[in-house]
Order: sequence, then structure tokens, then C-alpha cells
Amino acid sequence: MKTLVIAEKPSVAQDIVRALTPVTGAFDKHDDYFENERYVVTSAVGHLVEIQAPEAYDVKRGKWSFAHLPVIPPHFDLKPVDKTKTRLNAVVRQAKRKDVSALINACDAGREGELIFRLIDQYAGGGQPLGKPVKRLWLQSMTPQAIRDGFDNLRTDQQMQGLADAARSRSEADWLVGINGTRAMTAFNSRDGGFFLTTVGRVQTPTLAVVVEREEQIRKHIARDYWEVHASFLAEAGQYTGKWFNPDWKKDPDDADKRADRVWTQGQAQAIADAVRGKACTVTEESKPSTQASPLLFDLTSLQREANGKFGFSAKTTLSLAQSLYERHKALTYPRTDSRYLPEDYLKVARDTFQMLAGGEQRHLAPYARQALEQGYVKPTRRIFDNSKVSDHFAIIPTLQEPGQLSDAERKLYDLVVRRFMAVFFPSAEYQITTRITTASHEGQPYNFQSNGKVLVKPGWLAIYGKEADDEMEKKEGESSKSLVPVKPGEVVHNDGVDMKALRTRPPARYSEATLLGAMEGAGKWIDDDELREAMQEKGLGTPATRAATIEGLITEKYILREGRELIPTAKAFQLMTLLRGLQVEELSRPELTGDWEYKLAQMEHGRLSREAFMHDIAAMTERIVKKAKEYDRDTVPGDYATLATPCPHCGGVVKENYRRYACTGADGASAGCGFSFTKTPAGRTFSVEEAEQFVRDHKIGPLEGFRSKAGWPFVAELALVKDEETGNYKLEFDFGDDAKAEQTGEIVDLSGEPSVGPCPKCGAPVKAFGKSYVCEKSVPTEAQPVPSCDFKSGQVILQQPVEPEQMHKLLTEGKTDLLDKFVSMRTRRAFKARLVWSAEESKVNFEFEPREGGRKFPPRKTASATKKVASRAGGTGAGAAKEAKPAAAKKTAAKKAAAPKAAKAPRAGTLKPSPALAAVIGEGPFGRGEVMKLLWDYIKANNLQDPNDKRTIRADDKLRPLFGADSVGMFKLAGIAGGHLV
Repeated sequence: MKTLVIAEKPSVAQDIVRALTPVTGAFDKHDDYFENERYVVTSAVGHLVEIQAPEAYDVKRGKWSFAHLPVIPPHFDLKPVDKTKTRLNAVVRQAKRKDVSALINACDAGREGELIFRLIDQYAGGGQPLGKPVKRLWLQSMTPQAIRDGFDNLRTDQQMQGLADAARSRSEADWLVGINGTRAMTAFNSRDGGFFLTTVGRVQTPTLAVVVEREEQIRKHIARDYWEVHASFLAEAGQYTGKWFNPDWKKDPDDADKRADRVWTQGQAQAIADAVRGKACTVTEESKPSTQASPLLFDLTSLQREANGKFGFSAKTTLSLAQSLYERHKALTYPRTDSRYLPEDYLKVARDTFQMLAGGEQRHLAPYARQALEQGYVKPTRRIFDNSKVSDHFAIIPTLQEPGQLSDAERKLYDLVVRRFMAVFFPSAEYQITTRITTASHEGQPYNFQSNGKVLVKPGWLAIYGKEADDEMEKKEGESSKSLVPVKPGEVVHNDGVDMKALRTRPPARYSEATLLGAMEGAGKWIDDDELREAMQEKGLGTPATRAATIEGLITEKYILREGRELIPTAKAFQLMTLLRGLQVEELSRPELTGDWEYKLAQMEHGRLSREAFMHDIAAMTERIVKKAKEYDRDTVPGDYATLATPCPHCGGVVKENYRRYACTGADGASAGCGFSFTKTPAGRTFSVEEAEQFVRDHKIGPLEGFRSKAGWPFVAELALVKDEETGNYKLEFDFGDDAKAEQTGEIVDLSGEPSVGPCPKCGAPVKAFGKSYVCEKSVPTEAQPVPSCDFKSGQVILQQPVEPEQMHKLLTEGKTDLLDKFVSMRTRRAFKARLVWSAEESKVNFEFEPREGGRKFPPRKTASATKKVASRAGGTGAGAAKEAKPAAAKKTAAKKAAAPKAAKAPRAGTLKPSPALAAVIGEGPFGRGEVMKLLWDYIKANNLQDPNDKRTIRADDKLRPLFGADSVGMFKLAGIAGGHLV
């Protein structure tokens, strides 16, 4: 009988196999697993299974209402993660094998690793664990010896029960709060009709609250004038400058703008300047050495912050690049880590990494790697190697595999990690810091000016950064990186000039991704309760692996806009915070919720709190949130609301904002008003105050993006304030153009003044712009033809792509437009490029995609047909309206093609010519790039050139040596080497 080992990632499975081979025998490699006489080793790829409510409790989005809330199922079912079903089936197949008698959980050493394994085991058992004995492999280091030691000290299933309970409870609690909170807030906001999706979550909403609160501080900030007094002083050795300060100043907790060097009246600043001007001054100074150690190794959050600050990469982009460097190039260790330390047995790995860098392709860093080895910098220190600070994973460092060809962005990130890895071993930078106080006396009163100098004596780790060293220095306020001219003891200096600088206070800066990631990481610092703060000390909001996705989710849901590097909350974000405060469910927006959970989950891990008690508390909180939203039946929610400057268009009264609407409040601003009002969230999109002001002032606004139909589809529209004939007051209406009105009312249209953009492809009559469409003159009621005889119509905007008159002219006269690049798929929400073409056979306007290399169309889809129909929503119901092809139709087409006998496919003609060195191996060509790699691998395998001890190393024979320029290379470098020999 055999034991199945389930790792969390394929790379870990390979490490386990390499570690076990010397003690248990060689493994045979299969597609999804490794096997020898004793073990079967396979892996997940993260979460393969997720929880879901049983079918009876699953309420679809279109039926979200208070009638179905709260949703608290007695148990949770499981469902496969769609993207990884194949891998799940492969793991379950091994787990169910009759010759597999026991399981070892080798997933990452933490709460999520425990959950990943437990859900797989439960899924394989059809809802209950398989019943096979389970042991736990607990690894904090991935060296072969550490893995073997882990197998010698497996933990029992009973020992891990507390962690398993905590993992499952956290997952279910997140589901209950997220689902019920989102549906309750959505139901509350959708009670007046429509569907206004309002998502909330334990991590998402407190993160949004951080951004909203900062924006509130910015809006409430009142700029105040202040002055600084700068003076220059002449000493024997030369000139230096200083800034006046008050040595008796103390920090004011109620006024963050007050500083020791700020003067709040011009008269006082002038008095200081006059008092010191031309005076002889005394000097005192203190000079002391100072050191600065390098920053710690990177975890994911610190890497994302650094890459955002240096290169402007979003957190999502940095994670994607780091994942590519880890998975594809094997150049970095696992990136989704929250540790900045290495295991204590990784000293040899660190030295080997420096050896690789010293002799590798990173020539700009190789001298520093050699210096570190020669000077013995790579040595054990708790600042780098500390098992107690290694969690599921250790810090991000370069691997022993040097990367081949990298993109520019990958290269930047790899270089960032390599420099940080090297710097942490180098000595501290050494400075000489001088603080000089220059004092002038006037009428017995001293006036003090401070000058600071900071001189780099020994660069230490900063040498690795060269010209970028200044960016790496932690400069304290007032410090200068320049030295001061020397002053002799007892020397009297003379004031050589005074300058008063008039300045204004600034509000706090908006969050960037870098600073928001830092705020999420340190969210526990804001909690007053000592126990909760301690529980969140090393957790923060979210995990390093999920923080980027949280920020991107807030942007996707239109809670936050990204402008440059700034993150700006939208009106929808302010409305959500107002709602949570008004309903008195602010716990959803506070990090204390996470702190409370972490505290209780830690107790559960140690057996001091039962899973049942924790989940009972979560259910009670969920019921309270839903109950608050259900019972709140007043028209408004308390909040800090705006008053518009533009008067009511109907009676001239004051228009004020409340939770749901902008409404007239009469001439006094405090009465029921004339009845004029309009919703703040038409079709799920929230007006900003500025937009509402413009709308009331101009009686129209748009076109605006971000509206959603009742079915959830996004659309663009203009809005208008129009007079309602029944009430005599104004009301909000969507303005889809005159063409829609003509269709509905049959009103006669005069298009005689409109220029033609071309002949109608159906009847030859002129096609003209009308409303939001291009229409055949015979498709609308006119004086000449009251009853339309044609139905050609095509939108002026199709899937968010404007169709200019020149492009419509090309479509009508030449049969197709130019390639247009701003279409956005309604199904996938992705942008794509296409031409609009007229299909005489179908009597419709269709998409035509540009052919890509390999004959594929864009965007690539397994079931995509060659052309997709343009959405009829863009142009109405006419036969010329364009429509997206449905996936089901594409599948049918694919099925038909599969059923038909295939003709032999002609090989694609290549155009790449190999260099003489490469041609000696694969022939003269020309070839396609894929063909080159196939021929190269055919040669390697035919001549048994893979190193038998390390299959990833290719040995060079006489033909390959001129190509490689070495006796052997890593297999991952082959593509880069071949690419360099192709023209």
C-alpha cells in the first residue's frame, strides 16, 4: 500500500520528490503525479474547491431581496473552481486509488494550506472526508534535509484539528458576511426599482473606508497661510543657510499643521527677519556618526509598494510579474508571502545564490556579489535568518536559476529583488550627521536657526544602488545630504541675508497603491482594544496574496478611480459609507472586525474556543446586519450631505442632497419644497455632487459611462431634465436620441438638412445621422413617406466604440470600416479591435477581426467563430443592427467542424533564417519559431544531451558548443539562445 502526498503547488511536489528520492528510491514521472514503491506525490494549484450554499439556499442575483435574507445555510456544499477542474479530478483520482491507504497533507504551513487540503479530501469523499488516515507535513524551509526532517516528524490529524476548524470557520464567516451584507445593501439601494449592486466584505469595505476617510480629510482641510524665515550666514570658510525654529515648541495633538519652524502671521515673520538681519551670531553644533542598515528582504506587500513607487506598477501588475518570474522563468522564489525572513538552514542557499550572481549575466551586480563572498558578508544573522518569523513561506529572493530573456518590466522587478537580496547582507551605510544652531540676539531675545548636514562616509549596502542611492536613504525632515562648511569653535558668523517664504498648509496626500498597501498591512495599529490590536499585529487587512485583488475589485466595482498614481473614491463609495453609518452597521467598515476574528480564530487554533461558538456569533452578526437594513424604512439616512448652488428649476428653491435623491427643500431650504427631485443613482450609477450641479444647471449631462441595465449589462447614455406634462414638474429621463422617440410616437421627422453619409445597403436611399444612430431616410416617418419602408439602422456608438461619419461612409461605400480599437465586449468586459463589415447574405453589420499569427482571430476564444455579430443593443431592432455571437452558437459551429473530416493541414511557412551556428544543428530554413524549438529539442533528445542527474541541464556537444558559448546551459535558456540566432 502507498501513501499519497498532496502539495499545494507543482514546484513543491517536485521539491518533495527530489528530497525523498535518496531515501525512498527513484520516482516515475506521470502527467499529474510522481510515484515510487512507497509514495505517490501530486499537487493542487492553490484552491481547487470552494464552498457554496446548498441549492435550496442559493438565491440568484435577479431575485435579491429582503424576502430571501438572511441566507444562513445549516451546512455548505462544495464546488470545483472552474479554472482548475482538470487538476482537481487528477488529484481525486489518486486519492481514491485502492492501493493508496493514507494521505499526507503537504500544503503550505498555514491556515489556507490546511483548508485547501481539507476541502479536497471532503470533495473526494462526496461531501465527507475519504476516511483514509491523514498526517500533516509542516515545512517552513524547502531544503532537501528540511523536507526529510519533516517526513520524520509528521503531525497527526488530531494535532491539526484546531487549525482546520479555524480555516473552515474563516472561510464560511467571510461567505456569510460578504453574501448577506452585499445582498442586504443591494436590496436596500434597489427598493425604488432597478438593480444597484452594492458589494461589501470583511477586507474590501474597511479598505474602502480608509480611502474615503482620507478623502474626507482632504475635503474638510482649510488651507492656512504660514511663513518660514530662511537666513544665510557667512563664516570664515564660506556661506551656509539655516531655518528659524522655536526650540520651546511642543507638538499640538489637535493641530497637525503646527510645526516648530512655522510662523502664523506675516508681522511675526517680519519681526524675526528684521531682528536677525545683519547681526553677528554665535554658533553651536553637534556632530555624530550614524548608521543605516538596508531594508529587510521583500515580502509581497513591500515589493508591491516599492515597485509602485519606483516604476508606477499597480499591485496587480507587480504580482503578475513576480508570478511569471516564479512560474515561467524559475528566477524568483514563491511571491505570495508575508514573511521578510529566511529559514535558518538557508545560509548555504544564500551563498550559492551569491556564487550564481558573481559569475552570471547580471554583470552590473556581479562585482558586488564577488565582494560579498570575498569579504565574508554572507553569514548567519537573525535580521535575515529567523525561523520564528517565517510563516507559510519565506521572503522573496532570487533562485539559483538565472533567467533568460525577460520583458523590460520583468527585468526591472527581477533587478529590484536581486539588489535587495544582496543589500541585506552588506554592511550598514555610515554617515556623519551635523546639527548646527546659529543664534542671533535682538533686544535680549535669542532667535535660533537650524542647519543640518549629512555626509556619507562609507556607502556600505548603498554602493549596490549607485546613482539611485539617494532614493534608498531614509532622509529625516530637515536633513540635507550635503556637508556644511566648517565653523571654528567660538567663531562669530554674520547674517548675510534673510528671506521670508509665504506658504500654505496642504491637506494629506491621497493614497497611492503603495501607501494603501502599507495602510492595509498596518491596519491593526488603528485599533484601540489591546487584544484585538495584538491579534492583527502581523495580519493587517487581507493577505499579501489578496491585497492587490482587493484594490482591483474596488476599482472594478467603481468604488475607486485610478488617476495617475492616485486612488480617488467615487460618489458610490461615499454613499456606501453613509449607508453603513446611518444603519449603524459600521463594523463592516472597521478593521476591528478582522481583529476580532483573528483573536477568536487564534483561540480556536489552540483549542480555547469551539467552532460552533464562533459560527453562532457570526450568524448572529449577519442577522443583525440584515435586520437593521430591513427595518430602516425612513426616506433618508443621516449623513453629511451637499447643498447645490443651482436653484430648483421648477420653483427656484434650494436643492439639497439626501441619501437617495436630490430634492427641492423650498426657498428656506427646510420645507417639503415643490416636489422636484431626481434619484442619485439612475440605472445603478451614482451622481457626484459636481455632476448633479451640472445636471440641474444645464438640464442635461452626458454621455456618461457606468450605467447598468436591469440584466446587469453596462451602457452609456445621456440624461435630461424634462417637463412632465402630468405633474407640470421636471423629471429625469434617459435620452437615447430622436430616433427612439420617432419609433415610439410615429412623429414626422425632417432629415432634409442632414448630410448623407452614403447609400443604404438595402434600398439605396441616403443614410443620415439621426439621434444616436445612422438611419436610412426611408426607415423613419417623413413628409415624403409617412410609413417607413426600410429598416436599416446602425448605432453611432457600438459597444462603447464611437463610429464617426467617415467610418460609416466607408462601411456603406466600401463594405467595411478601418480597424477600430475601442470596442468593449458585453460578455467579457474586455476591449478588442475589429472592423465593421456589411454582410449582404445576412443583411446585417458584423464584426471582422484581424488575422493573428497562426491564423487565430482576436480576441482568442476556444469557441470563437471567425466573425461575431455586433450587438443589436447598439442600434435597435433593425436588420443592420450589430450583435455579439453567443458562446453556445460558437460551440455548435465548433462541434460541426469537429464532426467534419479534416483535410491534412499544410505546414505554416516560416520566415526566420538561422545563423550559421544554429543552421549547423537544425538546417538552413527558413523556419517558424515553434519549428526551430522542436528541431532543437529533437536534436538534443536524439543525442541524449540532457544531463541524467539534472534533466534541466543541456550538455553541449561539438555542434551545440558554438551555439551555447558554454559546455552546458539550463533548458529554460534555450528559447532565448535560439531567438538570438534567428533573423
